[in-house]
Amino acid sequence: MTESQEKSELIKNIPLIPLRDLVVFPATLVPFVVGRPSSIKALEKAYEKDKLIFLAAQMDAGIDNPLPRDIYTMGVTARIIRTARTDERNMKVIVEGLNRARIVEFLSTYPYYQILAKVVKEIEDNSPETQELLKKVLALFEEYLKINQNASLDSIIPALRENSTDRIADIISSHLYLPLEEKQNLLETLNTRERLNRLRFLLQESLVNFIGRETPPGTPRKRGGHKEGQRTFIPGGQFKKEEQPNEIEELKRKVAEAQMPPDAHDKAMKEIERLETMPPMSAEATVSRNYLDWLISLPWNKKSREKRDLKEAERILNEDHYGLEKVKERILEYLAIRQLVKNPKGVILAFIGPPGVGKTSLGKSIARATGRRFVRLSLGGVRDEAEIRGHRRTYIGAYPGRIIQMIKRTGTKNPVFLLDEVDKMSMDYRGDPAAALMEVLDPEQNKEFLDHYIDTDFDLSQVMFIVTANSIDPIPRALLDRMEVIRLPGYTEDEKVQIAKQFLIPKQLKAHGLTAKNLEFTEQAILKIIRDYTREAGVRNLEREITSICRKTVKKVVTRGKDYHEKLTPKAVENYLGIPKFRRLEIDRQDEVGVALGMAWTEFGGELLTFEATKIQGKGNLMLTGHLGEIMQESAQAAYSYVRHKLYELNMGKELEKNFDIHIHVPEGATPKEGPSAGITIATAIISLLTGIPVSKKVAMSGEITLRGKVLPVGGIKEKLLAAFREGITEVILPVDNRPDLKDLPKKLKQNLEVHLVENMDQVLKIALTAELEARPAAKELEQKEQPPAAAKEPEMTN
Repeated sequence: MTESQEKSELIKNIPLIPLRDLVVFPATLVPFVVGRPSSIKALEKAYEKDKLIFLAAQMDAGIDNPLPRDIYTMGVTARIIRTARTDERNMKVIVEGLNRARIVEFLSTYPYYQILAKVVKEIEDNSPETQELLKKVLALFEEYLKINQNASLDSIIPALRENSTDRIADIISSHLYLPLEEKQNLLETLNTRERLNRLRFLLQESLVNFIGRETPPGTPRKRGGHKEGQRTFIPGGQFKKEEQPNEIEELKRKVAEAQMPPDAHDKAMKEIERLETMPPMSAEATVSRNYLDWLISLPWNKKSREKRDLKEAERILNEDHYGLEKVKERILEYLAIRQLVKNPKGVILAFIGPPGVGKTSLGKSIARATGRRFVRLSLGGVRDEAEIRGHRRTYIGAYPGRIIQMIKRTGTKNPVFLLDEVDKMSMDYRGDPAAALMEVLDPEQNKEFLDHYIDTDFDLSQVMFIVTANSIDPIPRALLDRMEVIRLPGYTEDEKVQIAKQFLIPKQLKAHGLTAKNLEFTEQAILKIIRDYTREAGVRNLEREITSICRKTVKKVVTRGKDYHEKLTPKAVENYLGIPKFRRLEIDRQDEVGVALGMAWTEFGGELLTFEATKIQGKGNLMLTGHLGEIMQESAQAAYSYVRHKLYELNMGKELEKNFDIHIHVPEGATPKEGPSAGITIATAIISLLTGIPVSKKVAMSGEITLRGKVLPVGGIKEKLLAAFREGITEVILPVDNRPDLKDLPKKLKQNLEVHLVENMDQVLKIALTAELEARPAAKELEQKEQPPAAAKEPEMTN
């Protein structure tokens, strides 16, 4: 049953278990023992289906096989939390009450009860009078808990603070020792205020009766055997401890074997002492057992045996990934240090790069190369600090944070731990998970990582943490400072071809049951897929298109026989994949006036952007369109101010201010564009427009501009140059301060791209424009040139 069905008015075909001497309330965790074959079958059916079951008390606990008329019609829907076999005939079960519900019809009685139930809507009352009544009931209940030795004030009070008025009333009802009929009456009381009034009366009566009595009021009479919901008491209200000593001794043995540090060992032993005094089937005992299970199961002193063979590690890294030399070199350096230093500090590497370049798979390869276990935690969408540090045990349903959960799953204290998509985390009123990660990713602090649930230090210093992100900007600076950043740029076309040949194609052929004899990819076909059907820095979409071709080939192999063979050509690619999804920019056009090509960096790699400028009748204003971000708009204003200054030098400024507005547009207006690197491109487009000199179609550029015309460095150089090369550009203009970024460029880029490094806009214009700028004659010079020569005076006539 889905959650939406659970909330609907009618619930069909829900299994029912009749309970002896037990009433379950909503919002409570209740353990009990199931012994009847029909009830065990109902429990198993519900657990297999959706873990939802209906619980109702039977009117007479002495009836072994109750008929529908022997069962109260009002009960609760409940979710099964845990089941365990105690012996061949009985099962222990823990359930969580969900909603009050009434039996409408018994749909079947064999082999177990199956009913149609209707969820009953409670009458909530949150008036001031009800809240005042609630305070009185809570005060009485606190006194009740202090007198009653079988309940713990510390474990119950926090739960009461976290719930609504009606749920608080239910929790109190479940903890009172009352006759079955009285508890059933509380369950059937739908008005919250009426239920609180009844609870006040019952608590006052119980407190009076408790004085001078050894046995709590409402203690059920002892019966033979463990049946549904039955509790067995001895004088003083304590549960019989028939099986508990064996469990306690087993827990002590496991704690000794876990080799915990002293603080954790002390906490475990104290918890065992507390558990020994609790009723075995109480909700609090279950919480205590869960805590001990977590402490015992953590790998306090278990490690994977590390591989330190550098040649073998290098072979594995090269086998799994093409290129990525810097990353591989860093991993081999780490392994070399491990051979000389016995206990070096933990390593926190941050792989920053666009999607599909192999960040996650590289983490798996590192684990394989080092012989460690691998675990991955996706942080995308995580917005709660408790996801990292866990919940305190005072809360109902508390559990450790994801860090401790993953460590437990690996079974060792030195795995390779991948924190994926760390830049996709966010924060809200529940805390900032990035702040919680600072302790995890600090080698100086993570030796004593404290999870709120475990409540004792756990050593994370031997874990090799790897963080991945698409962009470095969303990561808080304090967190980034704790990592060693390694950038993974996009792949060149040649690298993509090699990756397709060596990894992607063999992988997909095998996955689809094909061989190289059935389908042969030519290099031209692979290039066709890369250029016309993908536009990415990585190879994820490339693999997707290869998969599509393999699927269509499988159909041909099945229909034409296993000997079918096809050599894939560029033309065949179009038949398989349809019309090309992408087209190149119109770089084969003529040199144009007022149009310049800029290079941009995105999370998905580099892109080329066309900047268009036009002039319209106006007064020298600047208009910007194309979904430009705030920084890019400021950069455009700086470029325009520089251009106006430059035009005054060329004696064109006054004409511009008097007659024209400038409109800058960047096509693909639905795509947001941001950053300062378009400054020189915008300035070039405007100057080209106003001087009438075309911009070379072969040139793309990137650089920030100042008001004085200086060109400042920008980022994402490799990705930008890859985009320029992909689009057939032959010359690029970059700031001179970006010279160090050119050292690690692939050879093919260096051979096919002519890179011009510039310091100022004069150098940019000299390269980008197809003709040199010339100053116009000044206005006075024009007047002198255009003025006709003065007429010569005629000689005076004399007699």
